[in-house]
Amino acid sequence: MSGTIEQAFVKQFEAEVAEAYQRQGSKLRPTVRSKTDVKGASTIFPRVGKGTAAAKARNGAVPVMNLTYSNAECFLQDYYAGEWIDKLDEIKTNVDERSVIANAGAYALGRKTDELIVAALDAATQEAVGTGIGLADTDGLTKQKVLMAFEMLGAADVPDDGQRFAVVGWKQWSELLQIQEFANTQYVGDDALPWKGTQAKRWLGALWMPHSGLTKSGTLRYCYFYHKTAIGHAVASEVMTDITWHGDRAAHFVNNMMSQGAVMIDPTGVVRMRAKE
Repeated sequence: MSGTIEQAFVKQFEAEVAEAYQRQGSKLRPTVRSKTDVKGASTIFPRVGKGTAAAKARNGAVPVMNLTYSNAECFLQDYYAGEWIDKLDEIKTNVDERSVIANAGAYALGRKTDELIVAALDAATQEAVGTGIGLADTDGLTKQKVLMAFEMLGAADVPDDGQRFAVVGWKQWSELLQIQEFANTQYVGDDALPWKGTQAKRWLGALWMPHSGLTKSGTLRYCYFYHKTAIGHAVASEVMTDITWHGDRAAHFVNNMMSQGAVMIDPTGVVRMRAKE
C-alpha cells in the first residue's frame, strides 16, 4: 500500500464532506441572513431604522426620511472536527464506511453552525409568555404564546413576506401537533400537514421546524419566532477537509474545518417563546 492517499480519493472525500454539510449539516443556516467569503476576523451587518414619509409643498424641498443607521458586528471563529483512520483499517473499509466518516465530520460542523445561530437567538430581548400568576414558567408551548409572538412581530412592523421562521424543541413540536389549527387539514391544507415529508411546515405565515439544539435553562426550553433578516451568519471559510499521513501512527488524519460566526442584528425581529419541558 502507498504511504499516501491517492489524490482522487482525497478529492472525492472532500466532495462528500461538503455535500453532506450542505444536505444535512445545518438546519438553521437557510433561515437567517448569511454572508459568505468574509475577509478578516469580523464583519459588519448594517441595520437601518424605519423611514417616515411626509407631504411636500409645491416647489418645496423633498422631505428626507431621517433614517437611523447602526451596525451589528459579527466575530468569526475557527472550528475543527478531526478523525484518525488506521491504514490497515482502510484495506477493510469500503466506500459506505468512508461516507460514514465524511458525514460524521460534516454533521459535527453543521451542529456547530446551528449552535452559533442559537446563541445569537438567545440574545433576544422580547418574550411571549403565558398570562396569569406563574403561567410563564409552568406551561408548555401553547397557542396563546404562539399568537402572542405573532402579534408582537406584527406590532413591530416585522415584514410578513414569507421570510418568517419559527424553531421549537421536539417536545414543543409534539405540543403543537395537539393544536387543531396547526395540524388539522381543515385549517392548513392537506399539502401542508406536518407528516408530509420532513418535519417542517408553514403556519401563520412562517416556516415551523423542530430542533434538538435549542437552549434549555432549568426546565424551560427557549423557542423562537423570528424574521430571516434579524439574525446574521457570516462565513470566512466553508467546510474544508485536509487529509495527511502520519507514519508514526500508521494512520491518516482527516481534519474537517470551517470559520463562521453569528450575531443578533435586530432584536425587534425575534420573539422568544419559553416553554416548560
